Amino acid sequence: MRMMAVKVAFAAAGLLAAAAAGADPFEDSFYPYKNGFPTADGITPGMTIDQTNVDQFKDSIDSASFRFVKNGWYTIKVIATREFTLHPNYIEASKANIGKVTLDEFNRLVGYTAGRAFPADPDPNDPQAGIKMVWNYQYGFNAGDSETIDPFWWTFRDMKSGKVERVIKFQWHFMNWIHRVVFDPKPAFADNPSKIYRSGYSIALEPFDLANTQLLIHRYEDDQQRDDAWLYLGFQRRVRRLATGQRTDAFLGTDVMIEDFEGYNGRIFDYDWEYGGTRNMLVPFYNHNEIDLEPEAPGTPDGFKFAKNGGLAGCWPDVPWQLRKIHVLIGKPKDPNHPLSHRDIYLDAETMVMPILHIWDKKGDFWKLQYISKAHSDSHHPKNKGAGVPVETMAGLIDEQAMHCTTLQFRSIINAEENQPPVFSVQNMRKEGR
Repeated sequence: MRMMAVKVAFAAAGLLAAAAAGADPFEDSFYPYKNGFPTADGITPGMTIDQTNVDQFKDSIDSASFRFVKNGWYTIKVIATREFTLHPNYIEASKANIGKVTLDEFNRLVGYTAGRAFPADPDPNDPQAGIKMVWNYQYGFNAGDSETIDPFWWTFRDMKSGKVERVIKFQWHFMNWIHRVVFDPKPAFADNPSKIYRSGYSIALEPFDLANTQLLIHRYEDDQQRDDAWLYLGFQRRVRRLATGQRTDAFLGTDVMIEDFEGYNGRIFDYDWEYGGTRNMLVPFYNHNEIDLEPEAPGTPDGFKFAKNGGLAGCWPDVPWQLRKIHVLIGKPKDPNHPLSHRDIYLDAETMVMPILHIWDKKGDFWKLQYISKAHSDSHHPKNKGAGVPVETMAGLIDEQAMHCTTLQFRSIINAEENQPPVFSVQNMRKEGR
C-alpha cells in the first residue's frame, strides 16, 4: 500500500509540475488543437494525393497506405481538420482520474473509475507509456456506453479480379456494464455478479446458409480473466463455447480475426506494449453528411445511406482524410504460437480511437491493413447528434499477401434502448436461433 501511495503521489506531482511549467497535460490530451490545427508542407484541404505526388507526403501517411497509393490502388482526398471533442461526461470522468490511477504488478488498473485512465500524452521516457496508452484505448469512448450497428454489411472482394465474392449482412450490439458515463444506469448495472466490463453480440441475417449465426463475447473487468465467447451456428442450432485459439482464426471466412475487432479485441495481458512515437498523419476522419454517399439506402426505414467503397476492387473507403495528431502503439503477442509478430495501432490523440492498424505476420512481414473510418457524431445520423463519439461508418481488412479484402459498411447508432443485459446472454442466442 505504501508503494502504491508513492506511485500516486509521483504521478500527481508530475502533472502539477507540468502545469507549473505552463503546460496542461489534461488539456493537451483532450484538446490537442486548442492552439491550432496540425500542418504539413504541401498538404491543403481540397487536394488529392495519388501516385503522381504521394512521394512528397510520405511522412504524413502510414507506410501501408503510402505504398498502396504509390501502387495506384487508392487516392486520398484531403479535407480540413476539425475537432472531434468527446462527450463532456467522459471528459469530466477522466479529470477525476488525475493522479489516482496506477498499475499493479500485472499491469492492471488500480484506482480507476471511468473515462481516460491516464489523461496525458504519452511520455517517451516513461517505460510504462505503452501500457498506459493501451488502457486509454481499452477504456476509450469508441462506441460510447452503448451502440447498435444495423445494418452491417461485410463484403468479400478479390483484389486481382475485382470480383465481389460474397456479402454477409449482420446486426451488432455493444454495451458497457460498468464505467458508464452517459446512459443510465450510471456508473454500472447493479446485477453483474461476474463483473463483466463490456459485451458484444452479433447475429447474421443473410445469406441463407449463415442466417442466425451468432457471436457473443464477454470481457471482464479483471484483465487476468480470459474473455468468454460463444458461437451459435444456425445449421447446427446449438451454442458452443469458443476456444481461446479460435480468436485468431478467420471469422466466418472473412479476412478478419475475432482478435482484430475494433483494432484489438483481447486482453492487455496477452501482449507486450510499447509507445511508438507521435506524429501528424492523414487518417479517415470526416463529416458523413457532407460527402457523396451510396445512391440507395440499405433497407433502412430512415433512409440512411452508407459511405461508398473505392480504390482497387472497392477495398478502400471513399471518404476524405484529414491531418491529425496520432500516437503509435505497438503490441507484440507473448504467445510464441500466435500467428502475428506484432500489430501497430495508430491512435487518434484527441479521441483515442483507432483509424489505422498494421498487422505483421509471424515472420515479421507486413500482412494486413485495417482501417476504420470515423464520422463526427453531429454530421451523421440525427440520433447521434451530441453523442460526443467518433462514429464508425465503414472499415476494412486488406490482406496484401493474398490480394484479398473484406470491407464493412454500417449504420452505427449510439443508444441505450436496444442494448440491455438480456441481449448479451446465451439464453438470448438460443431464443433468436429458433
